[in-house]
Amino acid sequence: MKVVEVATMALFTALGIRSLLHWGRRPFDGVDLRDHVLFALFVTGRVGLWFGLAGLFLLYALTDTRGRAFIDDVRSYDWFVLVFVGLAAIQLLAGYFLARRSESGPQDP
Repeated sequence: MKVVEVATMALFTALGIRSLLHWGRRPFDGVDLRDHVLFALFVTGRVGLWFGLAGLFLLYALTDTRGRAFIDDVRSYDWFVLVFVGLAAIQLLAGYFLARRSESGPQDP
């Protein structure tokens, strides 16, 4: 039934919007351009995961299974796993490097 997929997609979209608003309002006191880029990458990875999940359920909702197994229909979307891996890697690496930069204190040019 498509109602479950659409409802789940709407939930993940709402969580993505909430996350975007939360992290967009969060003050960031970095003075270096690198800090701001790393924070933007961190937020992109974090918010993008919610929207990626919403997109996955949108693909599931648009899949038409008539006489075939569901797994055969969604097999063409195997590449979508790379979206999650990429966004998670961006969030992890940006958070790691941002934390390392803040531990060492302000950088002198």
